[in-house]
Amino acid sequence: MKAVVYTDGGARGNPGPAAIGVVIQIEGKKPMRMSEAIGTTTNNVAEYRALLRALHEAKNLGVTELECRLDSELVVKQLNREYKVRNLDLAPLFIRVWNLAQGFRTIRFVAVPRSENREADRLVNTALSKAGHPKKPAPYRARASA
Repeated sequence: MKAVVYTDGGARGNPGPAAIGVVIQIEGKKPMRMSEAIGTTTNNVAEYRALLRALHEAKNLGVTELECRLDSELVVKQLNREYKVRNLDLAPLFIRVWNLAQGFRTIRFVAVPRSENREADRLVNTALSKAGHPKKPAPYRARASA
């Protein structure tokens, strides 16, 4: 069974309160959406945690061919072995993702523009808001008088 997953992780502050968003699209079925607050962490850890959740869910659903679309170029390039994993907080997450990835017949990690990952991003922001961490409004700027 083939699927495409869109994942996003984000933190309000870096580190700060964080959440994940996942959209799983299995061919011929309605998309599945999930999100949750994950405590205080960094954006990159949240990105990996979102991907881990997606891989677990896809495996449990019987997916064998998976394309993972993320707007985190860092995570995608690490998983595609273009970048080394130098951050000690990311290394164990990379290993967990790598090991889970071995359970799929085919798997691809693809970097997409943020504009193509809006639904997963919306899920992250919703989870953060529900957890009591709303987006801060843009600062007020007085207009200069003429």
